[in-house]
Amino acid sequence: MGKLHFHTIIIFFIFFIVFHVLCLATDTITPAKPLTVNQTLVSSGQVFELGFFDPGNGNLYIGIWYKQVEPKTYVWVANRDTPINSSSGKLTIGNKDINNGNIILLDQAETVVWKSNISVPVGNTVAKLLNSGNFVLCKENDENPENYIWESFKNPTDTLLPGMKLGWDRKTGVNRFLQPWKTSNDPGSGDYTYGINIHGFPELIYSKKERENEMKTLYRSGPWNGRTFSGIPWMKNLSSLIKFEFQDNDDEISYSFEMMSTSSYSRLVTNSSGVLQRLTWVESSQTWIELSFVPSDPCDEYQKCGPFGVCDANTSPGCKCMKGFRPKNQLAWDLREGSDGCVRSSKMDCQSDGFLVQNNIKLPESSRAYVNRTLSLSECAEICKSNCSCAAYANTDITGSGSGCVIWAVDLLDMRHFQGGQDLYVRAAASDLDEAHTVGASENDSNNNVVIIVSVTVGIVIMILLILICIWKKKIQRSNNSIIARKETDELELSFFDFTTLVIATDNFSSTNKLGQGGFGCVYKGVIMEGQVVAVKRLSTTSTQGIEEFKNEVRVIAKLQHRNLVRLLGCCIEVEEKLLVYEYMDNKSLDMFLFDKERSARLDWQKRSDIIFGIARGILYLHQDSRLRIIHRDLKASNILLDKEMNPKISDFGMARIFGGDQIEAKTKKVVGTYGYMSPEYAMDGRFSMKSDVFSFGVLVLEIVSGKKNREFYNACNQLNLIEQIWNLWKEGNALELIDESIRNEFSKDEVLTCIQIGLLCVQQHAEDRPSMSKVLLMLSSGGINLPQPKYPRFNIGKRGFERGLSSKHDESSSLNELTDTILVGR
Repeated sequence: MGKLHFHTIIIFFIFFIVFHVLCLATDTITPAKPLTVNQTLVSSGQVFELGFFDPGNGNLYIGIWYKQVEPKTYVWVANRDTPINSSSGKLTIGNKDINNGNIILLDQAETVVWKSNISVPVGNTVAKLLNSGNFVLCKENDENPENYIWESFKNPTDTLLPGMKLGWDRKTGVNRFLQPWKTSNDPGSGDYTYGINIHGFPELIYSKKERENEMKTLYRSGPWNGRTFSGIPWMKNLSSLIKFEFQDNDDEISYSFEMMSTSSYSRLVTNSSGVLQRLTWVESSQTWIELSFVPSDPCDEYQKCGPFGVCDANTSPGCKCMKGFRPKNQLAWDLREGSDGCVRSSKMDCQSDGFLVQNNIKLPESSRAYVNRTLSLSECAEICKSNCSCAAYANTDITGSGSGCVIWAVDLLDMRHFQGGQDLYVRAAASDLDEAHTVGASENDSNNNVVIIVSVTVGIVIMILLILICIWKKKIQRSNNSIIARKETDELELSFFDFTTLVIATDNFSSTNKLGQGGFGCVYKGVIMEGQVVAVKRLSTTSTQGIEEFKNEVRVIAKLQHRNLVRLLGCCIEVEEKLLVYEYMDNKSLDMFLFDKERSARLDWQKRSDIIFGIARGILYLHQDSRLRIIHRDLKASNILLDKEMNPKISDFGMARIFGGDQIEAKTKKVVGTYGYMSPEYAMDGRFSMKSDVFSFGVLVLEIVSGKKNREFYNACNQLNLIEQIWNLWKEGNALELIDESIRNEFSKDEVLTCIQIGLLCVQQHAEDRPSMSKVLLMLSSGGINLPQPKYPRFNIGKRGFERGLSSKHDESSSLNELTDTILVGR
């Protein structure tokens, strides 16, 4: 009986605790139920939490943070500039007669330190935390958003959440902008602001306080053109994740965003260092990833290239003058200082002036621009033509065929060129006009008008036809690419990733996630939504590894399954982007260990021996055991990846070739490969075979034993490369002198000598003298018994043998090069 009584007490106690917690887990404050220091409000969907917090400066603040995110990520602070400097406080609803029914924050002495700014008395009010993160004051039992009396969304601090708006409320005259914390532990209003400049043609402006009541513009977005802000290159890349909205009507001028997936957390935040970041929470990795940030390149700097200058982040120098203009300060311009900008180089005559179209432009600074959204582009041109002070004009909206008119009668400031910008028509002298880009030509007589109209009409017809042909070709190409890519990935059981997914996975291809870089582009570490860590190979748009090489790599490697080959998980082909997604290798590539004095100590002799065996097994599989006979053609230490246990996996099949069942050799005029690894017959004559890979394997073996690069090791006296030096020591019986210092104290002499001998056999001059990979594996397993003696490797790829015969100089840091006959070109 006593035992039953004890159990009853325990059950009652548990019930009491659960009931108490549920009662405390409310989302609402009422006059009778205030919020104290040890309590919080939690939104109904457990998304956001509101309560007191100390950021580390000893003061108390009321803030909102994500309920499910650790460490705490604050998105709003009520009393950021009026902290409570005591250990207790209370958030409640004020008396209608005394505090107008406002939300009020009281300190320990019951003094009001902060309140919502309602000046008209309202009774029966409550405050509620919504799932959106909005903290609202409303009438009891009235949840209509139209009737909210006050809301935190209209009083932002440093963070813009989905559904929040930046900009001007024309009805109330309230300006909503972001302002960062002063420091990481002081939520007070910082020196930076991010909001909308409503003057002229509205746009987002990022500014910094220089002096009292003086702000310096650091960055501007360019005005909204109906699709995006005209100066933000990355917005189109996020369109599948985020819906951007801009409103300019009788009620407001505002900017906001919504997430396509309501399950994703995303925020735009300004920090105390002056960086504007768009962050998204990745649940699988429990981290915030950066989708975009400002400033992201030199062209984000306000007026980087001065008046009439155009910035281009993809060229060097970055500042350019438009046609008809020249640098104002040529000396400074030549020294890459473009802030003085450009001046006209030709004499202007208002009557004969015309306009040159500048494509893909971030529109100029627009606070003093004239805007008329009802005019057409031709009407805009007429107005600009008739006004001698008009410097340029453009459409206000580029959707459809374009509409609206914006005119600049001032210096053109802060322009940049990028794919995705819009057309800007710039006034130019008659001497600078180009027929292909001239608009607004002279209207001196009717005959000229007829000629012009006919010419323009014919030009427009031709242009339309060309555009239609281009669109048709692109549609066919994209359709074919899509069909082929998806068909191939379906057949090969590969995933087809969209570009946005990989942007998120790699934190917008952040430099901190970069694993390596070569002539083809870069490889980044990424975390896909399921939490799987992957390696993403992003081909550079300037890489000679084009769509065919890309497809070749997909076709080749997707059909291969071997523990010593890297596994391809999927690919992405979108517009100009070509990406491959591989399994992630924790220890990156062999060269990072082999040729580094500190890391090489991790490669003891047993590990090196295992790596040699693993590479040999992988090549044998390519040559003999797979369904396809594959010649890799670019075997080198940087293309040998190492997993967590340091097991080798051959990678990078972009240059691989598939042989027929009875084919033993092929020839090409386009030789691809890397200094020090190419066989002589391949480098000089373009002939490649399985024995070409055997030669590369031999070089790898000698590098693994010695810890030195073949093409970078030279004897100080006689300029011998690694192969020649080992050969001479081998003949003298002293081959062990070149063994890597990090393994000198513990290695098997017989095993090392066997590997050196096999390496020399593989790099013999004539292909027919080299063993096949099946024989190589047999020799590796034999312990050096009855191995044939190698012949002198008279042809060597290095400065002594190969580079000496070339007249052009090349950067040895390039990982991949191409030869056509004997001309070397870096990829």
